[in-house]
Amino acid sequence: MMRELILTLKDELKEKLYRDIWRRNIVLPRVEDKIHVITGMRRTGKSFFLIGLIKDLLQDGLEETKVLYVNFEDDRLLPMKQLEFARLIETFYELYPENHQKECYFFFDEIQNIEGWQTVIRRIFDSKKVKIFITGSSAKMLSREIATSLRGRSINTEMWPLDFFEYPNRKIYPAEMSKMVSDQFQKDFHEYMLKGGFPEVIFYEPSARVRVLQDYVEIVVFRDIIERYNVSNITLIKYLIKTILHSASRQISIHKLYNDLKSQGIKVGKNTLYEYIGYIEDCYLAFMVPIYSESIRTVQSNPKKVYAIDTGLIKAFTLKKEDYGNLFENIVYIGLRRLGYEISFYLTKERYEVDFLVKDIFGNRKLFQVCYDIKDKNTFHREQRALDVAKKELSLEGEIVTPFNYVKVMESLKKM
Repeated sequence: MMRELILTLKDELKEKLYRDIWRRNIVLPRVEDKIHVITGMRRTGKSFFLIGLIKDLLQDGLEETKVLYVNFEDDRLLPMKQLEFARLIETFYELYPENHQKECYFFFDEIQNIEGWQTVIRRIFDSKKVKIFITGSSAKMLSREIATSLRGRSINTEMWPLDFFEYPNRKIYPAEMSKMVSDQFQKDFHEYMLKGGFPEVIFYEPSARVRVLQDYVEIVVFRDIIERYNVSNITLIKYLIKTILHSASRQISIHKLYNDLKSQGIKVGKNTLYEYIGYIEDCYLAFMVPIYSESIRTVQSNPKKVYAIDTGLIKAFTLKKEDYGNLFENIVYIGLRRLGYEISFYLTKERYEVDFLVKDIFGNRKLFQVCYDIKDKNTFHREQRALDVAKKELSLEGEIVTPFNYVKVMESLKKM
């Protein structure tokens, strides 16, 4: 049975390899003797990314018999336990016994669906000549399992929806643009803000795109939250997701959420709200950004700002007139996360808000204030004033990010 399954999977892989692969601007770290872990929300392209890696390896001359690709979203494989997973790998070596002495490549997609996967992966990695690539749609679950079982053996890469620089048919825009080029950039960037970056829906007409994006959230709710964490209060989870998407780029208070629910006759504890929001973050739907402070108590007691994984999702759940300022700020946030920065926001002593205080892995910090409509002089002055005060209080450099300098800022951050 297992032999036939592996042979079937290998035949299906051949069919996938014939398809055109949408190449992403993602490069895995060049490290030896590490398991590559790719995490991200469903439908961001993790599976296609793995297929692209396999395609490149085969084109470079790797023998097809040295590759094992398994997608654990496949209903034919579920439910699969630890022993069955181990048996799957053993059967691969039985089919190709010469591989015991050769370096093989294993690709395991959505591996969090297999209970006890980490023990099997660790044993195979330690005992065989093998390169292992795994993906998952759970940030915390994978990180916890990796911390306990694969410590020192793995390196993680996050996958996000397409950014503007990966958008199909996009022209290459330089950091410095003429008026004509800038006008075209603004048109293209505005389209990106409204559609978002989930690859599947980019070319859909608006109503279909909205329905599919709403379906994405339904799948995440049931597969990555309800089933994974045995959550029974489905109404509460959906309420929180809708509230978060409506509140993107704004501060959100657990205390206020608690009181709003209480006023509606919904009984729920604050600890449950924290847990559920943690689940939403875990599956990459949205992210909570804390205030910057040297005081842990201040960080924990203040409201957080919330950002969605994608502006297309915000549009799919928000019927009101577009708030381009909030959509643009959300894009800047995801751009900063994509580059690996640790992010907080800052309130000056006079309560002026600065959108982002970022820190890189070396401890370098910088302030960024987001301003979509620089033609509104009052708005621009207000944003500049807050930034100037924060720069002085923290003795940090700072910059205003606008649609006109977005390309230049993102390119400079890659070098920071």
